[in-house]
Amino acid sequence: MSAEEKARGAAPVGRVADLDAVEAAAVIYFRLWCDGAPSRGQVKDDFCALLGPAHGQNALTALGDMLELCARHGRRPLMRHGLTCTCLGADEACFANFIASAACGPREDALMMAMLIVRPDVAPLLTAMAAQFGLALKRMQLSAPHEMGAHAPEPERVLH
Repeated sequence: MSAEEKARGAAPVGRVADLDAVEAAAVIYFRLWCDGAPSRGQVKDDFCALLGPAHGQNALTALGDMLELCARHGRRPLMRHGLTCTCLGADEACFANFIASAACGPREDALMMAMLIVRPDVAPLLTAMAAQFGLALKRMQLSAPHEMGAHAPEPERVLH
């Protein structure tokens, strides 16, 4: 596989701000996890603060195991943008949609997406981990303190 083919996964396809809360969190935590040990500490702190120590550790393990599975059995490396980048890469968009589908959508759709990321024999395990991680993100969203701007209307989304 050429460098150009690998880079296609990083091609900007949107903005992180256009994602819903669970999808955006999936992208942000994916980026943080891949950024190294100090950033992984931040992930752990966030998870434990909003989910409690036991559930936070479970979410952390699900994320770590899921990304390890992707690295070991992936069809190719997942590409990502930098921590502060507002762009959403193609692989990040797929990852976010996969996590949200695994947690809240039809399992068959999530399984189909998993087969795009890893070998088919590993896809059911990846989907189970993604469901656990996605549900943890959903619980974090529900337990996060509401800010004053939280009741503002959602900005209009352009779908194409």
